[in-house]
Amino acid sequence: MGLETAVLAVLFGAIVAWLIVAAREEGAGGITYSQAIRFSLYRFLLGIRHSGFISRPDSTGPRVYCLLAQSRLDVPILRSFLPAQTFHIDMSDEADESGSITLFRSVMAGQGIVCLYLPPEVEASARTLRFLGDAGTAAREAGARIVPVFLRGTRFSLFSLLAREAAPRSLLPQVTISACPEFSLASGHDDGYETALLDGMARARFDSVNLDTTLFEALVAAARQYGPSREILEDALGGRLTYRKLLVGIRALAGRIDAEGTAGSSIGLLLPNSNGLILTLFAILSSGRVAAFVNYTAGNAAVLSALSTGDIRLVLTSRAFIEKADLGELAASVVGAGVRLAYVEDLRDSIGWREKARAFVLWRRPLVARKADDPAVVLFTSGSEGTPKGVVLSSRSLVANAAQADCRIDFSCTDTLFNVLPLFHSFGLLGGAFLPLLYGVRLFLYPSPLHYKLIPAVARKVAPTVMFGTDTFLNGYARAAKEGDFGSLRMIVAGAEAVRPETRKTYRDRFDALIVEGYGMTEASPVVAVNSAAFNRAGTVGRLLPGMSMRIEPVEGIEGAGRLHISGPNLMLGYLKDDLPGILQPRDSGWHDTGDIVSVDRDGFITIRGRARRFAKIAGEMVSLGAVEMMVRQLWPEADHAAVAIPDARRGERIVLLTTQSTCTQGRTDRLFEALRCRRTDDSGRHSGDRRPAASRERQDRLSGCRAPSRGAGDRLRLSARCRPPARCLPRHRFPKAATSRISSTRPARQRGSCTDRGSRSPPAPARCSSSAAPHRPRRRG
Repeated sequence: MGLETAVLAVLFGAIVAWLIVAAREEGAGGITYSQAIRFSLYRFLLGIRHSGFISRPDSTGPRVYCLLAQSRLDVPILRSFLPAQTFHIDMSDEADESGSITLFRSVMAGQGIVCLYLPPEVEASARTLRFLGDAGTAAREAGARIVPVFLRGTRFSLFSLLAREAAPRSLLPQVTISACPEFSLASGHDDGYETALLDGMARARFDSVNLDTTLFEALVAAARQYGPSREILEDALGGRLTYRKLLVGIRALAGRIDAEGTAGSSIGLLLPNSNGLILTLFAILSSGRVAAFVNYTAGNAAVLSALSTGDIRLVLTSRAFIEKADLGELAASVVGAGVRLAYVEDLRDSIGWREKARAFVLWRRPLVARKADDPAVVLFTSGSEGTPKGVVLSSRSLVANAAQADCRIDFSCTDTLFNVLPLFHSFGLLGGAFLPLLYGVRLFLYPSPLHYKLIPAVARKVAPTVMFGTDTFLNGYARAAKEGDFGSLRMIVAGAEAVRPETRKTYRDRFDALIVEGYGMTEASPVVAVNSAAFNRAGTVGRLLPGMSMRIEPVEGIEGAGRLHISGPNLMLGYLKDDLPGILQPRDSGWHDTGDIVSVDRDGFITIRGRARRFAKIAGEMVSLGAVEMMVRQLWPEADHAAVAIPDARRGERIVLLTTQSTCTQGRTDRLFEALRCRRTDDSGRHSGDRRPAASRERQDRLSGCRAPSRGAGDRLRLSARCRPPARCLPRHRFPKAATSRISSTRPARQRGSCTDRGSRSPPAPARCSSSAAPHRPRRRG
């Protein structure tokens, strides 16, 4: 009898507490008491937290709440949280689209409140885009305020709208209701409402992420979310690791690393893409140190400079890797510079059974507690614009960038990511390591992107659905691939260099894979903008990631474009420079000057026009050296090309093109000159024909036979290649002396190619067109 009384007393007390909490929820305003009772229950069971709302949601209209529905719980939760008079329109299933839009328009006409539930996919379907366009038009006409909302955690509930393979189930997941600042749809852009609404929902999704966490803590959270026994990592050696095995190994190795160096110091990483690299990286972070990646392909001098700049006294590497990669000379140079090498094989073998047992029990806890804003990773720049610098990234910046990419590109547990990019580059580190590990995407690591003939065969066995790469690597793989090697791919994310149309066409036609191009830099962790399947515009690098802001400053001589400045939570902490080795030099402000000249269209797509330091100013006109290189690459895709600007007394500067192309037939050069004459970049970033008056064009063509890609009538392009053509090989209209095509060589005379005028009906005399030790000079104009 006493037990029953105690149980009844506890139940009565719980009910009273529930009613009191409900009364407090109602007192916050905007909802009825019955709503408050339901919401209090959900809050107790699911630990609901909400952010982005000043107090409670406003009950005045017209107002539109919109979200990507993740679960069948979303509707009842928001019915208890949003104002009682809200109309809930669920478009997540195959609902009546015409009836839904009619109801939406009626509510907007009556100045009411609507909550729209859209399908959960990040990449919106044509049906979703069409509905959002119609809804956006009605909302703009009513002057409605838009409030994007996201419920994080419900996708992993038992009532998830996603397949079990894409979202593992949890009985009582932690739920966060996040809202981004409200906005109104601007008039005059009737075709952009769906973009504005989706961008708002992406921002609400990003705002729901907890950025106050370290990389190690984020990895542990992923293990809990997707299951500790989920196989997450595999390498070319055949090793496979689950989340639990990975974290146990991290904890055990962290203890060995802790005994090797001083607290808080940077530890170098000299390892190839492998399971061991991921394990060692997180072990360094767990031990409270900073992981500094060493680019072993940069040469001894660059490596020693990076170690000196970062004040690195310990480098972790592998004996097997040093031997197989023939890096003995580099290792000797590192040791000679006073830096100690520690081999992971030795550290692994020294771990005793007590440490293994402790790691098995404490795998969820780091060895040393750190904060999200503490330095976590150091990546060194190439030094192309001076001495290499160390870019210091925090856990917050890397976790934020992974979350931003997840808001733009649709990844899930059903995907397998094939990464060939080295992790000492920021693109490979974020996209090919942190992003898949933190979001449950199975990761396969391959040690080198240069194995063009081997990688397609490996891809056939791994069957990846997503791949990261650069245009150069992708072209090499496509040439060596057999039919079906990349047949499992659905998407390739490309960066680091512009993607050629031929590359897109090859992968679309042969492998049915979509290439989406992105843009970034090490200082931004690195992704800044990216295309997606739903919003993909060839020739651009996509739209800015959620949570970031950009500012474009005008540049003298360039119209319709400017110098890009960015800000956001994914920016670096600062630099390490050689003048103060090992000392973090923070950013000057919240903005980072990218040094890139870009143009942005009305839909937010960014087009890279070139680097600020890679423009030539010819007769007052700014000419992009990158644009010149892209044009030449279309003629000779197999060769390397570099355009540089040199002083010119008459025009200020002139462009010199350096190329490894060994032959230079007149047909090819005529195509280049035709491209330069007929194409220029207008203010919108698109290419258009020559807009000069006909008389001006005729006069210029008569003088030089070509025109540089700008509006100055006296622009010239000077070529420098590995062969020098005789006078007979020159185009039919010879250039003035200031614009003569000079082609020099660094090869011996016996290796130089000949230049044949394919346009002439009769072949030139051998004495005229063969190379010799004393190259012919072009004839002067009479």
